[in-house]
Amino acid sequence: MSLREDAGRSETASETTFETVPESAGVARAEGGRVPAIAPPAPAPTVAAKPRRPLRRAVLGLMLCAALGGGAYEGWQWWTVGRFFVGTDDAYVQADISILAAKVSGYLETVPVVNGQAVKKGDVIARLDDGDYRLALKAAQDKAATQESTIARIGRQAEAAQAQVLQSAAQVDAAKADAVRAAADYARATQMQSDYVAKSRLDQAKADRDRTDASVKSAEAALAAARANVDVLRAQQREAESLAAELRTAVDRARRDLDFAVIRAPFDGVVGNKAVEAGAYVSPGSRIAALVPLTSVRVDANFKETQLARVRPGQEVHIHVDAYPDRDIVGTVESLSPASGSVFSLLPPDNATGNFTKIVQRLPVRVHVPEDVAREGLLRPGLSVVVKVDTRDGADAPVQKLAAQH
Repeated sequence: MSLREDAGRSETASETTFETVPESAGVARAEGGRVPAIAPPAPAPTVAAKPRRPLRRAVLGLMLCAALGGGAYEGWQWWTVGRFFVGTDDAYVQADISILAAKVSGYLETVPVVNGQAVKKGDVIARLDDGDYRLALKAAQDKAATQESTIARIGRQAEAAQAQVLQSAAQVDAAKADAVRAAADYARATQMQSDYVAKSRLDQAKADRDRTDASVKSAEAALAAARANVDVLRAQQREAESLAAELRTAVDRARRDLDFAVIRAPFDGVVGNKAVEAGAYVSPGSRIAALVPLTSVRVDANFKETQLARVRPGQEVHIHVDAYPDRDIVGTVESLSPASGSVFSLLPPDNATGNFTKIVQRLPVRVHVPEDVAREGLLRPGLSVVVKVDTRDGADAPVQKLAAQH
């Protein structure tokens, strides 16, 4: 029993010092398929790393200096310049767009413009068929000419009536002379004794006196009638002249209607939103096209009421157009609206209620664009812009001087 236990112990001890390896390992197998265990290689000696703290500290120091310098510069910029600027992005390019419409009715003969075409003042935008209006003008001119002839005829009649007045006046003088003679004959006949004058002669003298008196009255009545006739003719002439004035007004109206058959540009601009083509029938008020005056554009900026404490007309405004981000346009504050935008709305707010909520209002500010910039035609109504108003004034002169030196 002891010998076997010793042999088992020896085999166990041998197993602890040998391990099996594959045949492909190229290691000579010992008897029983065991090989001696290979010891692991010794680790290579490590080289001590150089310390990097000084470089890291230098980089961090430079970054800290740059941050402090940038912060100081930004603070200086805000103190000298930035705090005096107020801006808003609720701003748009605007212009006094004119909607061209027809004044008279008719069929469009030609519309020689297209959208986007630049036109000058007086250029033809549209032309209506003017045949009817030419005939109306001709008829009005003929009526006026007829009335002028009537006035001339009445004038000649008045001249003839005036001659009749002179004739009637002469007849009155003649009748009065006959009446004087007849009265003298009758007086002489009555003064003579009846023995020397026949009764028939006395009666004849009396009849002549009465007849001449009647002739004087008749001549005076004819003179009055002639003068009245002159007055009537003069009145008719004035009436005819008034009618002629009405007819001349009708001629002017017909001429205006004929002129309105041609729709022209009222100012320099660009045609847009053309609504009709040749052959269409238009009535008074029908929309033809819109005309945009690009040379007189402006910017309407809606500032908050909390930004307007120092905004005044005449201050410089920096305009940044979204369509041209690399361009800085300098304008001026032209005016401030007399009321906030909500006041001019269709339904103005009424805050006299119990559930009142305070909301910051906006006030439109009109910004003038330089004429040389407007003439370039780059600013189109409706474009979004960002405006910044320089609110510095005389009270900040030292700061402005320091900023200018900087």
